[in-house]
Amino acid sequence: AVQREIRNSRQSPKQPSSPAAPRTAQQGPRARLQGRAPRPAARSRRRRGAGRAGAPAVSAPAAAQRSAGSGAMGNGTAGGPRATRPGQQLRALFYVLPPGESSFRTVEEVPDYVEKSIPFFIAFIGLEFAVSWIQKRKLSGRINDGISSLSLGILSRLPDVLFRSIDLISYICVWNNYRLFELPWDSPWTWYLTLLGVDFAYYCFHRISHEVNILWAAHQVHHSSEDYNLFTALRQSILQKYTSWVFNLPMALFIPPSVFAVHLQFNLLYQFWIHTEVITNLGPLEWILNTPSHHRVHHGRNPYCIDKNYGGTLIIWDRIFGTFEAEDEKVVYGLTHPVKSFDPIMLQLRPLAHIWNTFWATPGFCNKLSVIFKGPGWGPGKPRLGLPEEIPVITGEEVPFNPRVPGYLNSYAVVHFAVIVDLYTELLGTVTMLSQGTILLRIGFIILSLTSFGLLMENK
Repeated sequence: AVQREIRNSRQSPKQPSSPAAPRTAQQGPRARLQGRAPRPAARSRRRRGAGRAGAPAVSAPAAAQRSAGSGAMGNGTAGGPRATRPGQQLRALFYVLPPGESSFRTVEEVPDYVEKSIPFFIAFIGLEFAVSWIQKRKLSGRINDGISSLSLGILSRLPDVLFRSIDLISYICVWNNYRLFELPWDSPWTWYLTLLGVDFAYYCFHRISHEVNILWAAHQVHHSSEDYNLFTALRQSILQKYTSWVFNLPMALFIPPSVFAVHLQFNLLYQFWIHTEVITNLGPLEWILNTPSHHRVHHGRNPYCIDKNYGGTLIIWDRIFGTFEAEDEKVVYGLTHPVKSFDPIMLQLRPLAHIWNTFWATPGFCNKLSVIFKGPGWGPGKPRLGLPEEIPVITGEEVPFNPRVPGYLNSYAVVHFAVIVDLYTELLGTVTMLSQGTILLRIGFIILSLTSFGLLMENK
């Protein structure tokens, strides 16, 4: 029926009966903005689903272009991301947006929940500071560590300006070519199954990232802060995303990409609010969900905290596989051997340099491979994950790395960092209209500025 309507519209272009015509008119400017000519007939067939309820009608390039942060957000027009209300965005942070409000036929319709949650990130950070001051008469973080965490967060997102999202590109490629069967995109059962699948895949990846040295070299960036607050949640690695995508591919054999794209964001957003000390215990929820208490243990460098509580949204995987540990004595945060730097580039590269030097200093080919693929604490003659007794003992007198700098320098860093955040936001919104050279220059300026802030905070 759709094909007949398309043929009729081609034979009689002036007749308004074709359903593809108004949709093409709305999509034309957006397609031209992205350098693509409108394709009314083919796009109409994909959007209508060709009568197959379980198959999201989306092409890999189109989905990747949307996921790369092009700035076309939530306008509610056909073919673009759906608009979301503030209440929906708030509930998305806590994974309580039900299937009826977060199920979409195509990846292109999925809202960018992460980008739209930025105002809530800021609001919750301010709320955490206020509650911490009321509870303990001190703020929940420091300027130097906070700027370092935010700088690492921005740095981790810069590749999305230049390259397409590898998570969705790889997922859609497997879905288009190798899927075994199709679960219905609008079924609540598919929604809840994807919740479990995405969270279990995250558990597996997260655990391996702690137990394989080369993967830990990327993931350790997130653990490098000696504070524990909502700023820490934004401290991300620029390299980690290029290994995590593999763990999601089994779901592409039967779960539609649009459902996966929703839960990929929800799982990430949920992990934002659990990075706090102002929430102590959530009662019965502690048995099922990953909570601030459980995640504080994960970020601790106390011997009882090492390699525990890998869950993203649910803690059930840790309870099943024996990696759960409840919060006991006061947690001291950070790495067992602190990096002692606020330089975002240094924090990314120093662990890789350590692996490189250890690789060449270790005799024997098999031992060299073990340096890469066994645990961070491994050495010749040791177990795969190293010896627990070699973990430094916590005395309770540990002092975080905190060089003293003049007050005016802190003020300057805060103001200049706000300017860089504005420049970064503008870059995301205008990337489709800028030349490649301009984009590269802006990215270079942002990286130079973020590095300078880190060095200034170290009195360099």
